[in-house]
Amino acid sequence: MNSYFHYQQDQLYVEQVALADIAAKYGTPCYVYSRAALTDAYRQFADALKSREHLICFAVKSNSNLAILNLFARLGAGFDIVSGGELQRVLAAGGEANKVVFSGVGKTEAEMRLALDAGILCFNVESAAELDRLNEVAGRMGKVAAISFRVNPDVDAKTHPYISTGLKNNKFGVAYTEALALYRKAAGMAHLRVTGMDCHIGSQLTEVSPFIAAAEKVLALVDQLAGEGIKLEHLDLGGGLGIRYDDETPPSIAAYAQALLGALQGRAEKLIVEPGRVLVGNAGVLLTRVEYLKPGEEKHFAIVDAAMNDLMRPALYDAYHAIVPLTRPSPQSSDETTSHSTKHDKAVQVAGYPTSGGGGKRENQSLIFEVVGPICETGDFLGHAREMALQQGSLLALMSAGAYGMSMSSNYNTRPRAAEIMVDGDELHLIRERETVQQLFAGEKIIG
Repeated sequence: MNSYFHYQQDQLYVEQVALADIAAKYGTPCYVYSRAALTDAYRQFADALKSREHLICFAVKSNSNLAILNLFARLGAGFDIVSGGELQRVLAAGGEANKVVFSGVGKTEAEMRLALDAGILCFNVESAAELDRLNEVAGRMGKVAAISFRVNPDVDAKTHPYISTGLKNNKFGVAYTEALALYRKAAGMAHLRVTGMDCHIGSQLTEVSPFIAAAEKVLALVDQLAGEGIKLEHLDLGGGLGIRYDDETPPSIAAYAQALLGALQGRAEKLIVEPGRVLVGNAGVLLTRVEYLKPGEEKHFAIVDAAMNDLMRPALYDAYHAIVPLTRPSPQSSDETTSHSTKHDKAVQVAGYPTSGGGGKRENQSLIFEVVGPICETGDFLGHAREMALQQGSLLALMSAGAYGMSMSSNYNTRPRAAEIMVDGDELHLIRERETVQQLFAGEKIIG
C-alpha cells in the first residue's frame, strides 16, 4: 500500500476521502483512482530521464479512461497504442498525435489510414507482411509513414508466460536474425521512412537485467545499421517495469531509468519508453461488498459483488491482489499474528497492521475465505485463502487494481461495467458512469 491509500482512524482513505464514503455514494463494484498517485508516478519517470532527450509514451492498454489519458497528456506524455480505437481515445482525451507510437501485430488497413491521417509519430512494424501493407496504404494516400521495427531480442523477461513478449516463440516483433534484412528493405521503400527501433520484452518485470540484456542486443543492431548508412532518430526500449502486488521487489523507477541511461551512455538517439502498469497499477483500487458468507466443509466462501468480468487478472493469470477491509478491525497483539509462507495462503496486512491472526483469543474472529464473485464460472475468484474477519455487507478494497482492471473488464453474464471515480485531494470526480443493462443490449435487434 502506498501513501495515497492509508488508514485514518481505522477507515481506509484515498488521499483525503474515505473509501467507504465513495462506496456509499457511487455503489459497488467501482474503481477508484488517486490523481496524486498518477501524477507522482509520471513525474518520477520525467525526473529520472531529464538528463536525456526522451518521450514517455503511456501504454494505453493498461488503463484507457479519458480522464487518465488527459491527465498524462497535460503532464507531457505521449502514448503507446495497439489499436485504432485507442488512437481515437487518445485524440478525444487531448493527446497529441505526433507523440503516438502504434504497436501491435495485426494492424488493419483502416487503422493504418486513421493513424496516417492523424499524423502519428511512428508505426512499430511487427512483420514483413505489415511492412508491405503499410507501404501500399501510405502510397495510396500520398503519404510517407515513419516506421521502426519491433525487434524481438529473444530475451527471457522472467515473468508470467502470458505477458512475456520477447522470446522467439512469441507472436510479437520481427526475429532478431531477420531485422537487418528488413531494415535494408524498408530503407528502399518509397512510402516509408525509417526513424527508429523498438523493443518490448514483456510486462510485470521485477529485475533490471532483462531490460539491459535486450537493450544491448538492440544497440548492437543499431550500430550495424549505422555502418550501412541507416541512422536512427530514436530508440524505443518499451515498458514492462513491474509493481508490487504482494512480496515482489521490483526496481524503483529511478533505478530502472538509471540502468537504461547507463546502457545508452554516449549515444545520441532520442529515448522512448512505454510504461503502463507502473504508472497506474498502484494508483487504483476496486471496491466491492460482501453479499453472502457461505461456509463449507472444505472451504468458506465470501461471495462479493465484484467478479471476473470486473477484474480479470486473478482468473486469467492467477494473479494476486491484496484484499483489505475498508474498516479496519480492532488491533491485535503481534504475538497473535500467524505468518503464512505461500502467496495464496496468508493473512492480509496493510501498513504493518494485521487484519487476522493465528492462535490465542481474538476479539474479531477471522476465517480463511475464498473471495469469489457471482459469475457462473468456477474460475470466478478474486482471491484464494484470505484470512479475514468478515460479515455480510463488509466493504473490501482490491489493491493495485489500476492497471489491466477496467481496461480488461467485460459484460459477461450481462453485468454492467463498474463506475470509475478519480479522487483529487478531498474532491470526487465521476470519470465513468456505471453502465445500465439497457445500454448493453441497445444495439441488438430481434428478427421477425
